Amino acid sequence: MFDRTILDQLQYPGEIAKDIATREKKKRRSLGLTQAELSSRAGMSLASLKRFEQTGEISFVSLLKIASVLDELDAFGQLFTRKGYRSIQEVIDERDRQS
Repeated sequence: MFDRTILDQLQYPGEIAKDIATREKKKRRSLGLTQAELSSRAGMSLASLKRFEQTGEISFVSLLKIASVLDELDAFGQLFTRKGYRSIQEVIDERDRQS
């Protein structure tokens, strides 16, 4: 039987993309940027930015450009960097080192 809390946390890629778009929109607004200003600063079309904010769909390069303008580019540096553990002992040792 599955743990319901784990299942509740699972999201489909489209849901994750939409969540990222929602967070981008909030950050853009908090910085007082219009869609036109952000798209211009990011060097992308206004139509692409609007589509992203509505659907979550965007090219990866365009997303990186937006992240750069919004000072969020560092978050991408952590992508795909999780260490692969070979044993439970390695997990325990890593946790102990971080404490």
